[in-house]
Amino acid sequence: MRKIALFVLFLMLPTGAYAGEVRVAVAANFAIPFAAIAKAYTKATGNAVVVSIGSTGKLYAQIVNGAPFALFLAADTVRPNKLVAEGLAIAGSERTYAIGRLALWSPHADVSHGAESLRAAGIQHIAIANPKTAPYGTAAMQALGRLGLAGALAPKLVRAENIAQAFEYVASGNAEAGFVAASQLKGPKAPGGSSWLVPAGLYDPIEQGQCLLKAGAHDAAARSLAAFLASPQADAIITAFGYGVTKP
Repeated sequence: MRKIALFVLFLMLPTGAYAGEVRVAVAANFAIPFAAIAKAYTKATGNAVVVSIGSTGKLYAQIVNGAPFALFLAADTVRPNKLVAEGLAIAGSERTYAIGRLALWSPHADVSHGAESLRAAGIQHIAIANPKTAPYGTAAMQALGRLGLAGALAPKLVRAENIAQAFEYVASGNAEAGFVAASQLKGPKAPGGSSWLVPAGLYDPIEQGQCLLKAGAHDAAARSLAAFLASPQADAIITAFGYGVTKP
């Protein structure tokens, strides 16, 4: 089974020249939408964006241990708020940039019937993100619990490091189905297959928060990217990938 490690994505101007550089830690579920946002931001400002992607819990741990990020885009609001409380992020910079949705997906099996599909004999492995470090994994376990299936399906669960790896487990055939971010099923490279949008009432709202870290407090590029994330242009990209947005 192939394991996806933390990876770094570099987005720069075509010429290689740029006015500034922003180091951003981004929750795995938001990798593809953020790539589009970063591209639009670089085009508008000339600033480059260097992105590190991983589970929210692991990125938080890296920040606490001194990783030099200027901006953090989490898959929850708990970690950004904790970073403010711990003096590692700028008070007042925290905001909800997106509201995520959970989906059950399979490229081959029919999972459109939700709970009934999960009980099917052909579904022997169900991928979920690690609920201890990934909010989408927490949401998946909440949904299974509220459906009364957590115990019965426990032997079938395959825990991934983050939501990107959960998606990969299903895409590669290592799991017949999996709980993924609904955003992973949208966009120009959306995968085929069958899916079920998990009813919002089955899990707590996935409010995804951002904060400006102390490392970026005096960084004009970091502040401008934080502001760009609240712009109509960014909102349009976020909603195109199936997320909800909040207004001040």
